[in-house]
Amino acid sequence: MSDEHAKYVVGTSGYSFADWVGSVYPPGTKQKDMFDLYAARFQAVELNFTFYNARPGAALARMSAKAPEGFQFWVKVNQELTHKGNLAAGAEFVEQVRPMQESGKLVGLLLQFPQSFHRTAEARRYLAAALEALAALPLAVEFRHGSWDHPATAKGLAERNVAMVVPDVPALDGLYRPTPIATSPIAYLRLHSRNPGAWYGGMGARYDYSYSEHELKQLAKDWAAVEAAAQRVYAFFNNCHRAQAAQNAEAFRRILGQIR
Repeated sequence: MSDEHAKYVVGTSGYSFADWVGSVYPPGTKQKDMFDLYAARFQAVELNFTFYNARPGAALARMSAKAPEGFQFWVKVNQELTHKGNLAAGAEFVEQVRPMQESGKLVGLLLQFPQSFHRTAEARRYLAAALEALAALPLAVEFRHGSWDHPATAKGLAERNVAMVVPDVPALDGLYRPTPIATSPIAYLRLHSRNPGAWYGGMGARYDYSYSEHELKQLAKDWAAVEAAAQRVYAFFNNCHRAQAAQNAEAFRRILGQIR
């Protein structure tokens, strides 16, 4: 890696996709071999299977053992806490990720709240309680609803040293689209899609988008000030349909001067 834009750590949201075989992974690649191949190309991944699996501890321990030295994980918090209002799930989830934390390869936990989670007094109280339940680990929070576009949002997260995720999403009313910002030493960018027509068309359609070189170059420019102020900028591409996330992530790394 060159010194230029060395603060960036770029990867994808997940790595185990059948439609990556033949493009990202060689033809005939088995699911059990995908992580090793991914880790040979990227230095970090955002794990999303933990959103659905409330007890991922054994799997996380195996991945930690397999990951090369210096590889980094962000782990998405289980839906029980972020989507179902079950605060009690927080302490259990902290225990589940402990093997990865002890390996030194866990960067932090990602709390992604749904678009139905609006900025109300009740939601703010719940958010504070959720952050407290997970306070033993570094945290990043992603909001989807535009009501969170309020100065107090960033201020509150900064006071707790929690990273605010900046979601790259279409320009649609109701979606949260903050400008680049860092509320902790870690800045966090999640790239989903810029196709407004497909956003409400189902998960497959929503993330079926490829960022152009022009868009990626503009992103690098837009994040220059944040990059200068932050200790690290994590950028994860979530447009995983048809391997576009991996292709865009590598294109972004080339623009950043990290690879040729």
